[in-house]
Amino acid sequence: MEKKWEEMSSDEKQEAQFQKLLAPKDPEGNDLKFQSPEADANYKASINRIKDAIQLKKTPDSVPVTILPSMFPYINAGMTVEEAMYDYDKCTSAFKKFILEFKPDMNIGASAPGPGKFYEILDYKLYAWPGHGVAPEHSYQCKEGEYMTADEYDLLMTDPSFYFRNFYLPRVFGALEGFTMLPPLTGILEMYGVAFNFIPYALPPVQATFKALFEAGAEALKWAMAMGGSDIELKSLGFPNILGGFTKAPFDVIGDTLRGTKGIMLDMYRQPDKLLKAMEALVPIMIGMGIGASQQTGNPLIFMPLHKGADGFLSDEQFKKFYWPTFKQVILGLIEGGCIPFPALEGSWGSRLKIIQDIPKGKTVWMVDQSDMAKVKETLGKNACLIGNVPSSMLKLGTPDEVKDYCKKLIDTVGKGGGFIMGNGAFFDEAKPENIKAMVDFTKEYGIDK
Repeated sequence: MEKKWEEMSSDEKQEAQFQKLLAPKDPEGNDLKFQSPEADANYKASINRIKDAIQLKKTPDSVPVTILPSMFPYINAGMTVEEAMYDYDKCTSAFKKFILEFKPDMNIGASAPGPGKFYEILDYKLYAWPGHGVAPEHSYQCKEGEYMTADEYDLLMTDPSFYFRNFYLPRVFGALEGFTMLPPLTGILEMYGVAFNFIPYALPPVQATFKALFEAGAEALKWAMAMGGSDIELKSLGFPNILGGFTKAPFDVIGDTLRGTKGIMLDMYRQPDKLLKAMEALVPIMIGMGIGASQQTGNPLIFMPLHKGADGFLSDEQFKKFYWPTFKQVILGLIEGGCIPFPALEGSWGSRLKIIQDIPKGKTVWMVDQSDMAKVKETLGKNACLIGNVPSSMLKLGTPDEVKDYCKKLIDTVGKGGGFIMGNGAFFDEAKPENIKAMVDFTKEYGIDK
């Protein structure tokens, strides 16, 4: 009898996820029709290359290669980032052109620009985006602030859902101010006095908030359907996307999004115990966020941008105390839930490598930015697949020969024996197309049987 999902081991769950990827479905749940036998073969070969790399096996034919861009596909297509954020047809068309031109083994989909109209409807304040605080041709920018005050830790820990709805969301979405007037849902228990809890829903600010939510939901659905349609079309052409969603390390949730950099630095000294307890409270939320996204998309890879764990921000002792324990818990929870954590080591992580290598073998894939790849291979690479780390500066300013030389060094030092996916080390907006082509084509030629 076939095992139920909850009865499977993490190995069995990962294998089930890959088997599902190897038999893709269309939106109606039928087997996906590939546009040619070659597309079918290319799709399955790419999935198997990525699978073997993640599981630290030697790939049967060639080192796999991916491209992880930010706004490059849209700029390269001759449009502004603003156009890509507001015209979903143009966005997906540009991304298709990008994939067909460079032919990577794996892509992360056309969702990077995000839905501009959605942000507009909700009056999003956490980011400035093209046409709304940023020039049309540039990428969006985070507007870091203190969206959670220093005295609100107890509120966050006592009832995270209530805190996010009534405090955080109205601060970062101007259209959701009505949420501040709603009572906790935990107060709605039974008949006696229950009606009083619903009175706020009759107030104009609350009704305006829900009206904005309905409009934003409709726009989000429109965007998601365009992105999903793009993924299906690219799969039918032989190019898989296995990115399922994203989540974050609890320290980064608080340091990036809630307290801000200054706030969390002060809290490490002024109220360390509350900071630690708050991060523990966020662990199941971040695990659930990743698993929920994976279940919704059907893809196992869960991206984790890591911003404040890099060298220079925390001492090694602070990293061990404040960053790593809850980050590791999220990684383990995602693995247990059948996901493949995909952390991005943004910046340099040289002093952290021996610490973060303490993870289950063959269950994660890490994007490496500025760290020494040979040292990463000797430490983290013993247990984890590595992606990287062709510099964005080289892709923008270098020559094809320089890119090939760099890729050769990576394959020779990191790619032998498996556990490596060639790719850029950081997301990029601008590059020379010939340099990207050199990275992909050289890897496919030189990376055979490495």
